[in-house]
Amino acid sequence: MKVLVTGGAGYIGSILSEHLLDAGYHVTAVDNLSYGQLGPFHLAANPRYDFVFGDVRDQRIMAKLVSQADVLIPLAAAVGAPLCDRDPVFARSVNLEAVELLNRLRSPSQRILYPTTNSGYGTQSGEVHCTEETALEPISLYGKLKVQAEAEVLNSPNSITLRLATVFGMSPRMRIDLLVNHFVYEAVTRGYLVIFEKHFKRNYVHIRDVAGCFVHCIQNGDGMLNRPFNLGLDAANLSKQELAEKIQEYVPKFYVHYSEVGSDPDKRNYIVSNQRLREAGFEARRSLDEGIRELIKGYRMIGRGQFGNV
Repeated sequence: MKVLVTGGAGYIGSILSEHLLDAGYHVTAVDNLSYGQLGPFHLAANPRYDFVFGDVRDQRIMAKLVSQADVLIPLAAAVGAPLCDRDPVFARSVNLEAVELLNRLRSPSQRILYPTTNSGYGTQSGEVHCTEETALEPISLYGKLKVQAEAEVLNSPNSITLRLATVFGMSPRMRIDLLVNHFVYEAVTRGYLVIFEKHFKRNYVHIRDVAGCFVHCIQNGDGMLNRPFNLGLDAANLSKQELAEKIQEYVPKFYVHYSEVGSDPDKRNYIVSNQRLREAGFEARRSLDEGIRELIKGYRMIGRGQFGNV
């Protein structure tokens, strides 16, 4: 079976490609390497892996790649509210129009697995579990585009969408802006952090559980079709303060100051139920503790910063 992964050299894509290859699939990754990252060189020796340097908005390239695939996983995206607000035209073209293009190009026999975000739940109380039946009330442009793209996918046949919790863990194309990754980075490099909206809660999930879930959706997805699924770790519905205190167990000298110096543009304050996915046979299992230990180890590999003598 052949799987096409857009954004295949990205934070999730580079890890997902490994998992798909380990499961025996042929993988074609397409990416324009727009963040200056290196390609996944360590996968080049695998005869079931191919890499295409290209833009997911290019119909000429995508038509050829889609025609050769059995499963489509569109990961390429401008991720996060700040990036989308900085360049809304770019965000719309990648986060929505490129997904619409992919959906037009595929046949009903080709399965599409689309990752969206549980930021789409918008402002919640932080007290009631959000299920897949909870109304979507996205606030930011990022959230709105992802919700629109999910609707596009779910209104077409042979589709599954995954509403991802905040992802954490190491990746060849590392992202330090994600909350757990960011908090641990500040703990082990600077040793202090100022946190606003300390009681706001979120759900979290390890990047390798995300990859594992995509594999599950390929292998066991017939009973999951045309429905959204929350993908998170049930044991990790935590406030920012609770997350910081968990990191302090591993970095005792980590100093945290709480002050209302900012606000989340997506107003993310919710706890999420992952029961539907568990009933479909998949459950995230990698704990926050495992992820924090992994991140501490990984950040030792970064070395000195490019612009600072530290």
